[in-house]
This record gives sequence, structure tokens and C-alpha cells, in this order.
Amino acid sequence: MAHYDLEEQEQIDSIKTWWKMYGNLLTGIVTVACLAVIGWQGWNWYQRGQSAQAAAIYGVLEQAVVARDAQKIKGAAGELAEKFSGTAYAALGALQAGKHSFEAGDLKTAKSQLGWAAEHGKDEIKDIARLRLAAVLLDEKSYDEALKQLEASHAPAFAARFQELKGDVLAAQGKKPEAIAAYKAAQTKSDGKTGVGSELLQQKIDSLGEAA
Repeated sequence: MAHYDLEEQEQIDSIKTWWKMYGNLLTGIVTVACLAVIGWQGWNWYQRGQSAQAAAIYGVLEQAVVARDAQKIKGAAGELAEKFSGTAYAALGALQAGKHSFEAGDLKTAKSQLGWAAEHGKDEIKDIARLRLAAVLLDEKSYDEALKQLEASHAPAFAARFQELKGDVLAAQGKKPEAIAAYKAAQTKSDGKTGVGSELLQQKIDSLGEAA
């Protein structure tokens, strides 16, 4: 029995020695791990809260678009950009607001809103924003700036639309050969699909002096 107690005491002493050497380090590691878990959960909660608030404001923007209330559209889009820029709703709101501003003839506001969407948006939102911004720049004869937007990288799915609009800008500049080349590139990018889009591209090529 005494032998057992001695061995047990030695184990206890060994544990105590180990704890003195590594106890603080272990406690620190556990603390950091716990804080990381709590921080991650807190961040997720914050992100969910941000998304929910942004979604509500975007809903207001959509209603304002239906009602064609320019002030509410501008206000909602501005709030999304200012307070919820990290959410997808902010870029989507800027895209919607830019489209409305363009249709209302407010090109200055449209450029600002679409430019924000092009800079902060992701994936297809960014590409659509660039296309719409280039259309606004074409409308105000800012051809070089429009081409700059159209030369930016974009998803393959938008290649035909980028090339077609590039052709429109070049045609407006009087650069017929370059415009025709862009339209033909758009035809190629559209994978030979037929329909209104294909017919329109051919009409644009024909109008610049080259028959099919």
C-alpha cells in the first residue's frame, strides 16, 4: 500500500512539475482558441445582422424604383453604399439606382452609382455595371473612358456584349474597320447563335459598309 502511495505521489509531483512548466502556455492556447471561436461566432452574427438590415433597405429601394421615386432611390442606394458596403445588396442597389438615373436622364448621378457598383461589385454585378457605365459614357461622348471600361477583365458569359458595345463606341468615333472587327468578335463570342442579337450585329456590320 505504501509502495502504491509512493508511486501515486510521484505521478502527482510529475504532473505538478509539468503544469509549472507548461501550464501557462496551455492556458494561453486554450484562451486564444476560445476567443477565436467566440470571435468567429460574433463575426457571423454581425454579418447576418448586416445582411438583414441591408436586405430591408434594398427592399425600400426596389419599391422606390417601381414608384419611380428618384429621391428615395438615391437615398436608399446611398445608405447601402455608406453603411453596408460589404454586402452584395450595396452593389446591387447602386446598379439599380444607376439604371434608373440613366433612364431619367441624370447621367452624372448614373455615372457615380454605376462606377461604385463596378468598383465594389463582384462577378456578374461588376460586369453589368461596367457595361451600363460604358453605355452612359458613350451617350455623353466620353469614348476613351467608355473603352477603358470595356477593356477590363470580365466573365466569358459577357464577352459578346462587351465586344458589341466596344463596336458601338468605335463606330461612334468613326473607326469603321475597328468597329467591324469588334462586331465580328461579338458574333464569334456568341457561339454562332441566331436570333435578334445576331441579326442586329450583322445589321451593324452592314451599315458600316461590309456586306455579309
